[in-house]
Amino acid sequence: MKIDESLPLEYSTEENRLKILGFWIFLGAEIALFSTLFAVYFTLHNGHGDGPSAEELFKITPVMIETVLLLTSSFTIGLGIHAMRLGLKKAMMTFFVITLVLGLGFLGTEIYEFIEYIHEGATIQTSAFTSSLMTLLGTHGAHVTFGFFWGTALLIQVAKRGLTPETANKSFIFSLYWHFLDVVWIFIFSFVYLKGMM
Repeated sequence: MKIDESLPLEYSTEENRLKILGFWIFLGAEIALFSTLFAVYFTLHNGHGDGPSAEELFKITPVMIETVLLLTSSFTIGLGIHAMRLGLKKAMMTFFVITLVLGLGFLGTEIYEFIEYIHEGATIQTSAFTSSLMTLLGTHGAHVTFGFFWGTALLIQVAKRGLTPETANKSFIFSLYWHFLDVVWIFIFSFVYLKGMM
């Protein structure tokens, strides 16, 4: 395995560069998935029947908490990658841990929000609106959950093996995934929640 020391560690081998390219292609498929879910939501968002509407259901406090937690986690994962590129293993791991804790806080708030929806009579079976909403939010939440476990496994690998071209590549790809989830959330926040509250 030929290592190019002029490149950042995560790009330092041909295999690593191909893995990053492959992951960008995977993210293209994820964009198609979420685009479909957004399209379904925008088609059905007025179909609330006898169930609650978006205006009745959405509360600004949990949504703002979720947004602050996830956007802050995007910042900390960026700091983690910067520390990784400087060869600062402990700092990198610390920022990754903070990112995952913020992700857990996001998931806890989202679960609380779902419980509140159910108490208000909004389940996946209540209406076309609630079905499309919960499918969109649930899919994003499932991705964050997967990201939490992936990030945890990655931290264990870095702790055992240190910063190598392989662990750096995995960490960078994970950061791309995490940033992608944050971008999807910005669309959810802007076009689902804010639009629904107006």
